[in-house]
Order: sequence, then structure tokens, then C-alpha cells
Amino acid sequence: MSTRPKYRYPEPIAIQNRQWPDRMITKPPVWASVDLRDGNQALPEPMNPTQKLEYFKMLLGIGFKEIEVSFPSASEDDFNFVRMLIEKDLIPDDVRISVLTQARKHLIDRTIESLKGLKGKAIAHCYVASSALHGKFVFGDTREQVMQMAIDGTRMVKDAIARAGMEDQISYEFSPEEFTDSDLNFVVDLSNAVKETWGPSTPDTYVLNLPATVERRPPNQYADMIELFCRQYPYLDQTRISLHSHNDQGCAVAATEMALLAGATRVEGTIFGHGERTGNLDISVLALNMHSRGVATGLDFRHMPEIVRIVERNSGIEVHPRHPYAGALVFTAFSGSHQDAIRKGLERRKEISDYFDQGWKVPYLHIDPADVGREYERLIRINSQSGKGGVVFVLEKEFGIYPPKSMHPEIGAAVQRYIDTNGGEIDSAKLREIFYKEFVNVPGVYAMDDYTRSSREDRSGSCFTWSIGGEAVELVGQGNGPLSAVVHALKNSGRMPFFKLEDFTERSLGSDADARAMAFVGLRLHPDSDQLIYGAGEHSNINRAAIAALVCAMNRAVLCGVWPDPAKK
Repeated sequence: MSTRPKYRYPEPIAIQNRQWPDRMITKPPVWASVDLRDGNQALPEPMNPTQKLEYFKMLLGIGFKEIEVSFPSASEDDFNFVRMLIEKDLIPDDVRISVLTQARKHLIDRTIESLKGLKGKAIAHCYVASSALHGKFVFGDTREQVMQMAIDGTRMVKDAIARAGMEDQISYEFSPEEFTDSDLNFVVDLSNAVKETWGPSTPDTYVLNLPATVERRPPNQYADMIELFCRQYPYLDQTRISLHSHNDQGCAVAATEMALLAGATRVEGTIFGHGERTGNLDISVLALNMHSRGVATGLDFRHMPEIVRIVERNSGIEVHPRHPYAGALVFTAFSGSHQDAIRKGLERRKEISDYFDQGWKVPYLHIDPADVGREYERLIRINSQSGKGGVVFVLEKEFGIYPPKSMHPEIGAAVQRYIDTNGGEIDSAKLREIFYKEFVNVPGVYAMDDYTRSSREDRSGSCFTWSIGGEAVELVGQGNGPLSAVVHALKNSGRMPFFKLEDFTERSLGSDADARAMAFVGLRLHPDSDQLIYGAGEHSNINRAAIAALVCAMNRAVLCGVWPDPAKK
């Protein structure tokens, strides 16, 4: 029986005095979308030309200037898509399309043929597997044969471009496939030979793409390999070093960020990471990570919900609700403590900005959701994990209802009872329904049947008919306002248990002339307790709203069993 381990930690890269960990990304890379080629070929049902065209236009809207559109020699659909883009003049002047080919003459010729008539610029992308795993065990090639294949492929691409008379239009990209699985010294030698075959260039006309075709190494080792390669490769001033990370271990974003620090200046990937196996680098995540750190990326994700719809419709793959930046729930908090922190952070935005000297810093929200087309009103959703903070936030932001802080626990408890009984999540309309049923103008054994008011200097007189357990009681009181007068009359009636008006707030529910008012009353029901019970009242007259809130609080005291029911003598 073999004693070899099934897996082995990848051998660290022997690099002295590595520099990349101390660097910062201060400007964006060249972004190259491979959605329409690499991403498309990994779909269970590849896109047809109509779907690819909608996707292509979306990529243009986001701001991509380099887009790999197809593998023209692979199928008629791919070839015809390139022809459609060219013949219908659908490629903006500042955008380069890219086409992929293997290092075989008939495939290269077909690929360059697809570009004939192009008005602008393009990239012909050729690849050869450089790892021993592929060269020796898949193709049965020696290193010398792999080297010759790369040289021959490059020469054939160069000759095909020359025959088409497109030397000034078509740039070259070469990928030593499985770079991170390859011997680094061999890749350097291979890359030197390819570059010397191609001839003089600039970084805009010659791309050397160094892919993590299968992610087997930890992300820091990708960066080490890129830094060491850049030290040994003699043509950096003529070459753009590009990255193409796959996500087999879930580290494509981290590996790419680190490899950019190590010297790469171009990135290939897909929106939402579509690609073989667990996918490619997710460009939306990488770009928005940079955006959150103050780097102007040149990509525009302000219409993220629409981007999600286009991608889902054409790829047939749904975006996970917790997908970074794009998921439907990614800016949504259910936890009560999180909701409360978000609410307070949004309320104190200016103070926080001044303190930290930056425009955005809010608890649990590392970017402004508006940057990706989201709205604050949907940040907090209510379920069994939610607390009073989130509940009140929705009442405030969606309905203009601002309960006093000491009332928040009662509201949270009422909503929690409903969810515990009925389960699931509630929307804002159901939340408002629960709030009104539990706290606003709650009927019961106490009611005010009639009310008249008179004023003398700073004292308000009130005469009213008070219903106690169905019995009409005529009461008169005075105070510094109608509510004060009613409280005075009730306390002097000898018909009421102990209570003290501890809290009273009022607020308009709108700004026009017909706006209704909402008042909140908090009553202390025992002289030795600080606990309050709240009621709310809504009315077109603010004084009547206040009295309705008082009546509501008293009825709730009976319903909660704190006060006896006067109808049951």
C-alpha cells in the first residue's frame, strides 16, 4: 500500500526580498472581459448570437475596453458572432475585441479570417500548455516540443496577420496555460522565445498572460511567481503582464489582488465569475473592492440590478442572494444589533465622515449601496432574527413614523410575537399593519365619547365624557394643554389606577395641509417601577391624536394585564 500522501502543500516559491506585500494598488489594471468566450463555453447552454450581443452591449456600458468575444474556429456561431460585430459596425472605436485560438495553422487562419474588414483594433490570443502535467501526460510532449509549438504558433499568427494586411490593427496575446503549475524557469525561457519570435512591441501591442488555469496554490504564491517572473523576464518594457485566475479554491479575487501588487497590469475575468468548474475571477468583486478603497476603476456598476438581470437571463445562472455587491440580500441586515448599528450610522453620517475624514463609513456597510444602484429602504428586512432597531428603521424610512426610543422595545416585542406565531419574513406593509393593530387607536374598555375645550390665559379647560367599562363618566380638568387637562381630570376622578404621564411626543405624518398627526404617550403604571407602557394616536387634529394615544396606552395596560378590567367588578 502506498505511503504517499494524497495531497501535498505546494512547494513555496524561492524568492528573496519579495516586494509585493508592502505595495498598494493605486490605479486600476487594464480590464479584459472573457465572459463571451471563457465564461460562455462553461455554460450548460451556451449563449446564442442574440444573447451574446445583449451581453456585449452590457459589457460596453460597464466600461470594458477589451472584450474576448469568441473562439472563432470552435463553431459557426462563434465565427458568425465576430462577423456580425464587424459587419454591423458594433465595436466602438476605443474598444478592442479579442479572439482565441490554439497553436494550429488551420485554426489560426480561421481565427484571423473572422477579423477581416475590422475598422478598429483587435487581439489575437494564442495559448500553449506549459506544465509538465499537461505536456508530458496529456500530450506526450517534451519541453523542447512544447517550446517549439509555442514558437511555431506565434510565427503562424504573425504570418496570418501579415497576409491579411492587418499588422497595424491586430495585437498579440500569448498564454503559457497552467502557468502556476509550470516550472518557472521553463516558463521564462518559453516566454522569451515567444517574444523574440514576435519581435519588437509595446505593452499595448503585446500581452503575456500568465494564468492560474487550475487554482492549486494559495494566493500569495501566485503573487510570488508573478514577482519572480517579472524579475527574470527581460522584455517588461515591451510587454503587458496579464492575469487570468480561476477559482477552484475560492481565492481568485485574493490571488489576483496580490498578483497585481507583484507587477501585473492587466486582468482577465468575468462578471460574477462564470467559467469552468468553480469559475473565473469575478471582475465585479475585484473592481468594487478597489472602488471601496478609493481607486477609480473606470468600470461603472451603478446599475447592478439591471446587470444581474441581463446576466441571469442570458447565462441561465442565478446570482446568489449573498453574492458580494450583486446579491439581492448583500446589503440587507436581519440581525437586530446590525440593524440598529446601520440605522445609527446612517443617521450620523456627517459626524462619522468628519471624524474619519472620508465620505462613507457606516457600520456593516463597507460601500454606499447607491454606488451599485441599491436603496437604503431595502437594507433592513424583518424576520425572527431582527430586533427593535431594524423594525423602527423601516417604520421611520418607509412611513415617516418616528416612535420615541423608549417605545422601541415594545414595538420590537410585538413584531417578534407575530413572527414567532406565523414564521417567515414580513414586508414593510405587514410591519405597518402590526404596528397599527398593536399601538395605534387601540379600542378597549376606556374611550372618550365627547370632548369640549376652553382656554383661560395659559390654562386649558376640558370637559369630556369618558367611558369606563361601558359606563359614561362626565369629567372636567385643567392643564397647560388639552392632554394635560385630560390627565388632570382622570387623576382627580377617583376612578383610575395609579398612572403618571412620563413621555409624550408628536409628529406630522406628512408635509401638506391635509397631513395627519401621530402622537405617542408613555405611562408609568406603578410608583416604584420605571417601566412604561405606550400608546399611539393618529388624528387630523394634533390634540385629538394626543388624547387618542393616552386612551390607547390605558387600553393596552388592561389588555396586557397590568391594570384590572373596570368592566369586571
